[in-house]
Formats: sequence, structure tokens, C-alpha cells
Amino acid sequence: MKLEELIKVVDRLRGPDGCPWDKEQTRDSLRPYLIEELYELIDAFDENDPDHIREELGDLLFQIVLHSQLAKEEGLFEMHDVIEGIVSKMVRRHPHVFGDKDFRTSADVSKWWEEHKRSEGKEIKSVIGGVPKTLPSLLRAQELQAKASGVGFDWDNVEDVFKKLDEEVGEFKRALLEKDYRNVEDELGDIFFVLVRISNFVKVNPEDALRKTISKFISRFEYIERIAAERGMELSEMKLSEMDALWNEAKGRHPN
Repeated sequence: MKLEELIKVVDRLRGPDGCPWDKEQTRDSLRPYLIEELYELIDAFDENDPDHIREELGDLLFQIVLHSQLAKEEGLFEMHDVIEGIVSKMVRRHPHVFGDKDFRTSADVSKWWEEHKRSEGKEIKSVIGGVPKTLPSLLRAQELQAKASGVGFDWDNVEDVFKKLDEEVGEFKRALLEKDYRNVEDELGDIFFVLVRISNFVKVNPEDALRKTISKFISRFEYIERIAAERGMELSEMKLSEMDALWNEAKGRHPN
């Protein structure tokens, strides 16, 4: 099965005798599906399930081909142009592989990459420019901080960041005590932002960390629900102490 066959399938789906749903789609209407497929692929990565990863890569590829088909219908470009463009770009941006450059470290590659992007006319006035506004907030904060850190706008060590976290928590508590609810939101945002800075210091992706914690929460809460059902009880009938005991049971069974 070749990529060309998938291109033909998508072309047929959008054709006169194609699927009514597919023919109605636009870039805007497809946007939620594109995002959904990306996150389903990330879930498959977390599960480390090869079959699931393969399936989700296929679903994401379908979205890419479909968006290319929309562009073809508008006379803008087609899938082959997309492939040609990315192949050309990767060859240009890896002269140490396809040319005569000699880069020893990934830092050398990153520095040259940024310089080359500017030579391609993609220079951005601000150091923190170029980070997509549509990124999830945690990832966007991480990218913005990484760019600022790259030019020295950063604390010297993680202990200094902890001090900043303590400061922000204190300001948040004061806003709560004063019932300054507009400031409560601002100060809570500051806490999240500093936590992202800590994650960058310890080289942990904050989005991944939170997603894994969410998965643990779901697994442990579902354990509480299951045990409650086995006992013929509704969660609303249980005391917090009983649910907390079951939570600790679940935590002991599956600590991670």
C-alpha cells in the first residue's frame, strides 16, 4: 500500500460520487479532528502499544492528506508539493548530514538551525516570537521560557525558582484573604508559570507530567467507583475517609 493510494482514496471521498460528510468539510471544520488525532497518537505513545501507535499515525496521516486535498481543490498546492517541500527543507537544514558542515553537538545544530531560518527570511523580531498561540498553555509557557532562557533570561539554579514559587504562593494567599478575585486568577496563573519554569530546570515536559498524573487520577478514582459498586454503595453515600482509604489502596496497587 503506497501513499499514492491514500491520496486517491481521499480524492474519491471528496469527489462527486464521494462521501457527503467528507465533501462538506473545510479547514475550520476539520481543525478539532486534527487536534483530536494528534492527542490520540500521544495517548498511544504513552501506552507503548505498537498496533495503536500505527493506527493513530494512520489517522493523523489521513488528516494531512485531507487538508492537502482541500488545498488542491483551491488550486494552492497538493500532497506531492507538501512532501517535496519538507524533503527540501530537511536537506537544507541538515548540511552536516547531506553536505559538508561538521556539527559535533545538538547545540551546534540548534544554533545553526536558527541562523539558517533567518537566512531563509523567517527571522522573527522578538526572541520569544514564533511560538504558536494555539499550543496548549503549558506547552506554550514551556516554549516561551525556553527561548527566553536561551538568551540568559533565567534564574541561576532551581533553588531560586523555588523562592519565586514561595513568593507567588504568598501573593495568591493574600489575594484570597482579601477576596480580590480578579487578582486570584492572575496570581494562580503566576504559580502555574513558575511551576513550568521548575519543570524546564529538571528537564521534564510539564504537559507530559500533568497528563500522566491525570491518568493516575482516573485509574485510582475508577478503582473507588468499582469497589463502591461491588459493595452496593453510591459514592455519595460514602464518607470521605472511606473513599480516601480506597484511594490509598489503589495507590498501593498501582503506584505509577
